[in-house]
Formats: sequence, C-alpha cells, structure tokens
Amino acid sequence: MCAAESRSTVSSERELSVSVSYGDAKVEFSGSPEVVMRSLHEFVSKVVPNMDLARTITVNYSLNDLIQMFKDQVRITAEGPRVWTQDKKLSDRDVILLQLVAVRIASLSGKISSDAMSVGEIEAATGLNPKTISSRLSELTKSAQVERVDSQGGGKYRIATVGVNRLGEQLSKKLKPQQESSV
Repeated sequence: MCAAESRSTVSSERELSVSVSYGDAKVEFSGSPEVVMRSLHEFVSKVVPNMDLARTITVNYSLNDLIQMFKDQVRITAEGPRVWTQDKKLSDRDVILLQLVAVRIASLSGKISSDAMSVGEIEAATGLNPKTISSRLSELTKSAQVERVDSQGGGKYRIATVGVNRLGEQLSKKLKPQQESSV
C-alpha cells in the first residue's frame, strides 16, 4: 500500500499550497488553510478508499503470478515455450490454454517478442491436430478465454485474463486429487 506523501508551503499572503500523491493519483490544493484542509480531507476520505476498493477487484496476472500458478505445467525450453506435462486428464482445451500461458510467460520474461500464436505454431508446439486446435480456439474465443489478434492478415491467438483464471481453477480441481493421492 502506498503511503500518501505531501509537501506544503505557506506564502506571505497566508495561502497554503499542498501537493499530495497517492499511488498514481496526484493532486494539488491551494487557498486558505481551512479550504485546503477541507479539500485534502475530502480527497483522502473519497479517493483513497475508492482506489483501494478498485484494487481489490482488479485482476492482472503478473509474470510472477503466472509462474506460481503454472510452474508444474509449463516450461521455457531452447525450442520455445512448451506444455510440460504428460497428464492424460488434460483436455485439448487445457493443453491449448497452457501453451498460450507458456507463451505469455515467455513474452513477459523477454524471451520472445509476442504473446500470441497461430494455429500452426500451436500445432508445432503441442502436436495437436490443426482442425482440433481451430475448433477449440473458436470455442475459447466465444467464451472470452482467448482473444484473436490479427497480425498482417493471419490470425493469432492469446490467452485472456478470464482464460488464465478459468484454467487455473480447472487445473487445481483436476490435479488436486492426483497430488493428494501421491503424498
């Protein structure tokens, strides 16, 4: 949590100027001390709680978040990002989503330049049938788990935030019983 920083000056005309920054919000108040204090109080009582509330519902998976969530299922290899599990319980949809997560991780870590893949690239990385990949990508796009990105006329796909969330939930349900039985 960011602490509010402030600096104030009182001019010879008895005008108070205060500059406040809290997170990304920056504001300046000037006037009589009473007006500035009222404005400052209003800012702190209204803006700061709203920013904190907004943070509680904001979803943005960082590189660290993705690695922690999928460290057992994906790897960045010399050949590129890859799904790193031979689990037979994974559906084609899961494998495609995991491949797109692996590409997102590689992109965020600077290993590759794009976080999107074409059907051919997904096929090469996963070994899945291109018709299966196209069908699953169509379903995943309709359910907002994958976004289609048009690059120079060829369709590429990237995993959406909803897709990361749903995949994380799916895998924790599918792999939890297996992890418990191996303990």
